[in-house]
Amino acid sequence: MRSRLILWPTDFSETASHALRYAIEMANLYQVGIRILHVVDQPLGDENYMILAITPEELAKSMEEEAASKMRSLLSELKTDLSIETVIRRGDAIEEIVDEANKGDIGMVVIASHGRSGLAHFLHSNVAEEVANQASCPVLVVK
Repeated sequence: MRSRLILWPTDFSETASHALRYAIEMANLYQVGIRILHVVDQPLGDENYMILAITPEELAKSMEEEAASKMRSLLSELKTDLSIETVIRRGDAIEEIVDEANKGDIGMVVIASHGRSGLAHFLHSNVAEEVANQASCPVLVVK
């Protein structure tokens, strides 16, 4: 733990921002850096059915650009001397977070208990719970 990064997955929600405070506190305690991860869902669609005005690939790139903009904004607001890395991935949030957590250079994951609300909360798996069950490192779930 003392030589590995803290992974903070974010969906840019208020709950995730609350978990960032804990990630910074843990990183300061252990004198390690933070890796911020955002996962963009892979859009579904078929160009042959003309459901989308743009291709799924174009939509995904647009979503990644929006995430990068939010990440830059977030970084500009952080007041810390910690080493901070950012990663934007495309795919399933649970799979991508667990993959990042299990790479070997992550000592702890600090994740919000939930970012989704309403109907989306009931339609999707609990990301924090799945990450806690599948990650090989300690996971701090923040309410």
